[in-house]
Amino acid sequence: MTTTAADTGPPLEGGAGEEASDQAVGGASESHGGHGYAKQKDQHLKRLRRIEGQVRGLQRMVEEDVYCIDILTQVSAGTKALQSFALQLLEEHLRHCVASAAVESAAQGETEVGSEVDAKVAEATAAIARLLRT
Repeated sequence: MTTTAADTGPPLEGGAGEEASDQAVGGASESHGGHGYAKQKDQHLKRLRRIEGQVRGLQRMVEEDVYCIDILTQVSAGTKALQSFALQLLEEHLRHCVASAAVESAAQGETEVGSEVDAKVAEATAAIARLLRT
């Protein structure tokens, strides 16, 4: 069975997906203007609900004693879906947050080490490192 990151998982029941998705997106965030993902927030929430549906599907598969390899295939699909989401979020962070910091820094004539740009690049690098470890 082949699945894609964007089109997987059954629809969720009861609306609990939105709360869990908000927690996944909200996390530890800075309280400044819009985030890089703000323009596509609804699409991201929809995608996270699909991923949550995949995980719920995994729970059902275990409850129903489905063959191990079939479950592992679905675990792989869920993992790929989360990785794809993370990469898109990282791209939006680079395009919005890092680029905005660079523009602001240039406008203020900042050249010293430890500028906002350096901090944003270090933050993105750490996020990439975490993604690579998984």
